[in-house]
Amino acid sequence: MRAVVYKGPFEVAIEQVEDPRIQHPNDVLVRVTSTAICGSDLHMYEGRTAAEPGIVFGHENLGVIEETGEGVTTLSKGDRVVMPFNVACGFCKNCSAGFTGFCLTVNPGFAGGAYGYVAMGPYTGGQAEYIRVPYADFNCLKLPEGTEKETDFVLLADIFPTGYHGNELADVRPGDSVAVYGAGPVGLMAAYSAMLRGASKVFVVDRVAERLQKAREIGAIPVDFTQGSPAEQIKEQTGGEGTDKGIDAVGYQAQAQGEDREEPAIVLNSLVETVRPTGALGVPGLYVPSDPGGPDEQSKKGMLMVAVGRLFEKGLRMGTGQCNVKRYNRHLRDMIIEDRAKPGFVVSHELPLDQASSAYEKFDKRVEGYTKVVLHPQAA
Repeated sequence: MRAVVYKGPFEVAIEQVEDPRIQHPNDVLVRVTSTAICGSDLHMYEGRTAAEPGIVFGHENLGVIEETGEGVTTLSKGDRVVMPFNVACGFCKNCSAGFTGFCLTVNPGFAGGAYGYVAMGPYTGGQAEYIRVPYADFNCLKLPEGTEKETDFVLLADIFPTGYHGNELADVRPGDSVAVYGAGPVGLMAAYSAMLRGASKVFVVDRVAERLQKAREIGAIPVDFTQGSPAEQIKEQTGGEGTDKGIDAVGYQAQAQGEDREEPAIVLNSLVETVRPTGALGVPGLYVPSDPGGPDEQSKKGMLMVAVGRLFEKGLRMGTGQCNVKRYNRHLRDMIIEDRAKPGFVVSHELPLDQASSAYEKFDKRVEGYTKVVLHPQAA
């Protein structure tokens, strides 16, 4: 089958790879009709992880079941399904408690598994014509038949639940004011989710004009950090107090204000200053234990200079960690079905799989309005 294969820093290619097959009675094989490029994929694409050439990318996958293992009980050939990026067993201690992003079964020696991602287990990614889904009864979420709302539903694999998860981590409640740092796909989903949860005012911080315009279009207040301290800009619009809650949707590749260099802790430190005393921070943005391309020796080891004293002084709470997609995807799916949520607004480009190499390059460079790309390996 054809698949997007990582060749080395800043290079992917469409290559023929081995077809997946049923390996366990609870596996299914899915014909992939939509698969999205994620900002997390760019970390590998840029050589900023330990990913080795040959890995098939793709952890945001939707498609139609082509074959089921003999132990599958709730799914049938022809079912349209979307899979959480988390590969999870459904029965370990963490899965049973709802922490499916930290499954203890699927990736021995590590809490958590995912498709097509470095250190997250032996699960081939879905930027390909087919994908094997293990523990399929647990991991597949059924969708309505047909092809409607495809770009909405594919976002259930990762960024819509992840944006929502940022709000859960920050304990966003009706009436809260919220500052979201980052207007990439996850940041826009975090801002959108804050509005769905009843936030009174949502600020979105970024420097890319197209992304800030997207934030404005959904009713958020854009803040361009190249125009001055974002914390001060937000305080000026909140009576000097700051926001009730804050969300980091950027992670470790954050850009220094006014300079063309990275400053990995700047978003965390800016949020500490942005959020009022006794508020809360949610951090779904990715941080890693090692970063070969870090700007200094400490950040290369995943050790950042965060203002912990100021965090303590203000009595702030902070929640971190990757999203447990299964905790949210069913009710977010139902909101999409009933037209109460339309997350597909974030998708800027839908392309055939053959254009993946160009799409990665343009998405990485933030050019030509590339905010979120959905690839279509096969017809729906």
